[in-house]
Amino acid sequence: MSKLPGINRTEKRYNLAKQITFRLLSIILFLFAIITIRNFLYPIAFGFLLAYLIYPVANWLEKRGVPRILANLITIIGVLAVLASLFLIAYQRITPFTGDLPNLVEEGIANFSQMLGNASEYFGFNPENTQRFIKRQASNLIESGSQYLQALFGATTNTIVAIGLMPVYIFMFLYYRTKFMYFLLKLFGRQNRKEVVGILREISTVMVRYMVGVITVVFVLCIINSLGIYIIGLKYAIPLGVTAAFFNFIPYFGTLLGGLVPFMFALLVEGDIVLTFRVVILFVIIQFLENNILTPNIVGGNVKINPFFIITGLVAASMVWGIPGMLLITPFLAILRIIFSHIEYMKPYAFLLGEEGTSRHTLNISNIKNFWKKRIRSKF
Repeated sequence: MSKLPGINRTEKRYNLAKQITFRLLSIILFLFAIITIRNFLYPIAFGFLLAYLIYPVANWLEKRGVPRILANLITIIGVLAVLASLFLIAYQRITPFTGDLPNLVEEGIANFSQMLGNASEYFGFNPENTQRFIKRQASNLIESGSQYLQALFGATTNTIVAIGLMPVYIFMFLYYRTKFMYFLLKLFGRQNRKEVVGILREISTVMVRYMVGVITVVFVLCIINSLGIYIIGLKYAIPLGVTAAFFNFIPYFGTLLGGLVPFMFALLVEGDIVLTFRVVILFVIIQFLENNILTPNIVGGNVKINPFFIITGLVAASMVWGIPGMLLITPFLAILRIIFSHIEYMKPYAFLLGEEGTSRHTLNISNIKNFWKKRIRSKF
């Protein structure tokens, strides 16, 4: 006997609900796992990306007869030496700023309390009482900060351990890169060998170009920020400019987040409204330069990720892994897009992640020029 139509519909609904439940449960368990072991995973992820970054140097040495172990060690030690030199140079520049930091904090609190006191007078409050309240609360906040020192020390220790492990992971990824490639070839079969090799090569090219481009943009912004802050007359131009530039490792929000540092310094410490307005104008200009000139021409469209998914990815990654997640999400989205674009049934997802179909609506110099050219032609 054939089953009744009502029973068939019930079974289909039950099977669909079961599939959805299992998928949702899998996603929840996956998120729980990567949150729980994030201190273990993110150093490996950074090691993976940095290994791609320095791979061309190690590979160049190896092609010239240097044994792989020695080539990897020379490359990693060379990179660490360069980073240590840059750190020492930066430390010498930042030392005066850090020495004055306690006085700057006190001055900022005093200026902030005075500003709020003056503002409270318009609402019928006593400005002196408001200033005393703000100073007292700020002092209590600073004193209560000692309660968080142990947690901060623990977090710092984990960070130091993670940074210390990264050279080890980089070395392992470089040393075993051939073994990992053969593993993937065995995993996906001889019939997919050409496709797998193509994916790996494309990932390598995109990662190297993207990371070199981002580092170059940050270096250029260190100069532009410091020079701009010096020109508008704000003190500690180099420390503030370099600090603001390092936020640009975070896409889209980097310049705005970095601009908050000199903005707050000018507003609270200097207490100068005109100087604060100059900072705002400066970073609006820098934001335009970075988005429309520096990043398009230096980084280019290497990652080819839809800005919507970069922004939502940044928010989601910050919720899962914090700042490390925000730094990692863009290159890993690029890797996903590359993989999806080489798998037939995943190509729609690659299209969704990519920039195809929206490039003509992007606000950049090329599209602005084309817009005005069309307007001029239409008039004549």
